[in-house]
Amino acid sequence: MNAIITEKTKQLVDDLKSICANHGLGNDGNEYKIITEVFLYKFMNDKFFYEIRKLEPKFSKVKNFEDTLKKLSKNDYDLLLLQLSGGVARLKKEHYLSNLHNDQYKEQFAQYFDDTMRDIASFNADIFSVGTSGGEKIRLFSGISNYVTEEAKRDGFCRSIINKLFECNFGEIFHEKYDFFATIFEYLIMDYNKDGGGKYAEYYTPQAVARIISAILVKGKVSNALCYDPSAGTGSLLMSLAHEIGEDRCTIYSQDISQKSSALLRMNLILNNLAHSLPNIIQGNTLTEPYHMKKGMSFNYIVSNPPFKLDFSEWRDSIDASKQSVVEDENAEIKRLNKRFFAGVPKTPNKDKDKMAIYLLFLQHIISSLNANGKAAVVVPTGFITAQSGIEMKIRKRLVDEKWLKGIVSMPSNIFATTGTNVSVLFIDKQNKDDVILVDASKLGQKVKEGKNQKNLLSNDDEQKIISAFNLSLSKAKMKDFAVVLSYDEIKAKNYSFAAGQYFDIKIAYSKITPKEFKQKIADYSDNLNKYFKQGKKLENEIIKNLGNLRMTGKANGKRT
Repeated sequence: MNAIITEKTKQLVDDLKSICANHGLGNDGNEYKIITEVFLYKFMNDKFFYEIRKLEPKFSKVKNFEDTLKKLSKNDYDLLLLQLSGGVARLKKEHYLSNLHNDQYKEQFAQYFDDTMRDIASFNADIFSVGTSGGEKIRLFSGISNYVTEEAKRDGFCRSIINKLFECNFGEIFHEKYDFFATIFEYLIMDYNKDGGGKYAEYYTPQAVARIISAILVKGKVSNALCYDPSAGTGSLLMSLAHEIGEDRCTIYSQDISQKSSALLRMNLILNNLAHSLPNIIQGNTLTEPYHMKKGMSFNYIVSNPPFKLDFSEWRDSIDASKQSVVEDENAEIKRLNKRFFAGVPKTPNKDKDKMAIYLLFLQHIISSLNANGKAAVVVPTGFITAQSGIEMKIRKRLVDEKWLKGIVSMPSNIFATTGTNVSVLFIDKQNKDDVILVDASKLGQKVKEGKNQKNLLSNDDEQKIISAFNLSLSKAKMKDFAVVLSYDEIKAKNYSFAAGQYFDIKIAYSKITPKEFKQKIADYSDNLNKYFKQGKKLENEIIKNLGNLRMTGKANGKRT
């Protein structure tokens, strides 16, 4: 049944994209706004009726359910709206999709369509708006018809959209949970994560990586957890973490500089029953304007797949730790802000500014944002785990010296289709005072072609092997040359290297032989070498002789050779 529902939902996405293409909006920069807005409108419309039926079981027996609602008095209708849970959009009677479908041939239908969408956004502004670091509110819908250049074609465009939405019914999918919507969300946005090129986490973190991270981070039953991602992108890591904890037992916080990523993250939260966290979604530059840190927040869990290389020279000096004096003030938050880049800020290179290691700033920000019992998982380039000096070494040294390092998982190459950079996942646990687990999963996965890129896919067995190794529940035989458990002192002795391979045992095979056997072996090797030397000398003489003949032939013919 799930497979059928999934295919139907994906078909709706394909149909909406086809409508956009037929109206000149295929691959247009605004296409994602249209697709996400109308998909969300459809989702909210059907979710509204689903939740109303749950409130009033008697409605489930009524054939013309919407007509019954429309006949309710204003007081009765408002009472129903008040009973809806916080994550459900409140719809006025005129907001129903059926109204738009029935009125699609009215004059200036496109304007009517847009006005309806904007009114829904306004009516639900307190629930579904997201903020900026400057304090502005970004509402849910802004209208779609103006993206069609020819005004005369706007009504037809909106009619096509409405008719496709009306054909589909989401009512049968609302009992589904994270796994279903994670698949749908990834399919929905797959065409809209390519232009970011990995900038500011706009790419989508593979579900396998997200599942491994959340399974390792979350142990036992957790409640009232504060979860954060400072470069959230579209939120795949946060969604997986919330699913592992329980959507009703955690609150999501995030920040990302990208308008597009913030809009897609909002959609992801709504689809995954996490709308209660929408007020905590901030669009803005985390490094120059750390919104949640300035509010005094620290977190139980932090997950992040930050951008690795990005030109931040324009605002580098404004965050340079060497230019920030430590404020002598009792305000701990002011001190924390000034000390967060404890290992320093990467210098601006003369060339290749776009290769500046911005991830080192995010990593330091994450360490400073954890509370005293906090845990974090951060995707880093694998080069970070062995760098012999610089900011990388300072960060690794602090994690070990403070006994905050929990472990490392080095992933297979091409785990992300958008980058060939080898990555590892760094696990931090401020409560960990015991052993550290280093896992070398670089040889796992199966290579597949995805468009023009080659990607490595982890199987369910691969995922479980990594998780079991990290949780020390893998057999010793399978741990061999795959994972190693170390003390902090052992890591210090290896110059703070986090590479598992540097700690694996090197086995040297020994054979027991008598002195007489040893002497015979040496004699045999000597005889063989003498034979090879004689053959080589003979071959050398023949080559010199043949070269001499060539010179003689050339002179006889009066030619140079």
